[in-house]
Amino acid sequence: MAASYLSVAGVQKTFETRHGSVEALKGISLSVERGEFVSILGPSGCGKSTLLMMCGGLESATAGEIDISGAPVTAPRSSTGILFQDPTLLPWMSVLDNVLFPIRIMKRPLAKYTERAAQLLELVGLAGFERSKPHQLSGGMKQRVALCRALIHDPDVLLMDEPFSALDALTRDDMNIAMLDIWQRYRQTALFVTHSIREAVFLSDRVLVMTPRPGRILEDVRIPFGRPREFSIGETVRFNEICAHLRTLIGREHRAVDARKETI
Repeated sequence: MAASYLSVAGVQKTFETRHGSVEALKGISLSVERGEFVSILGPSGCGKSTLLMMCGGLESATAGEIDISGAPVTAPRSSTGILFQDPTLLPWMSVLDNVLFPIRIMKRPLAKYTERAAQLLELVGLAGFERSKPHQLSGGMKQRVALCRALIHDPDVLLMDEPFSALDALTRDDMNIAMLDIWQRYRQTALFVTHSIREAVFLSDRVLVMTPRPGRILEDVRIPFGRPREFSIGETVRFNEICAHLRTLIGREHRAVDARKETI
């Protein structure tokens, strides 16, 4: 078995507010193997995004440790790519310049990455849009640009925080297919936060189900489908059985929380 590449051990996160302490995460431990695609699934407010930001060095842990390739994560890493829910493209820059923006920030030679940027844009179906500005693009096209930007420096870890949640259903399906195609080509170690059960099952090697706040790992579900995958796998009985199991887990936790509230 491959060694763990991204490791989260006993992580807790408590936010201090003017109304008191809020425990967002409690006793989170997980591992992701190199080249593995793992989704985090759970209800709103369970700490999924907070956990992801801690893995990216953008948020500190109250307790516990996060390691990538054996090194503690204490600050943002140049070898981590992050894809947010909002594409956050710079409106005055062209598509190509937006993709190359991290290279400018890292002060690397642009010429070395221009060909890679063109290849990435072609892979996501945006060849010919290199000189377009963000306002000329649809929502799905903007998120494709953001995906290329996250991958431009060939990161070893790709963190994604509900990147397709704002898209309509058909565009989201298209983005799932594009995401899977591009990930299967480059095989970054990926951690993907989503509310969509079907999206998680389609994309992932494993799905981690979290409890309501304080977030804990309720179950680690391994997805049995090989790669490459076709979108039609979503029509199979086994795929829908796994989705039903995940939905039952999340629903059971919601009911347990509601029952505890009623006894208070």
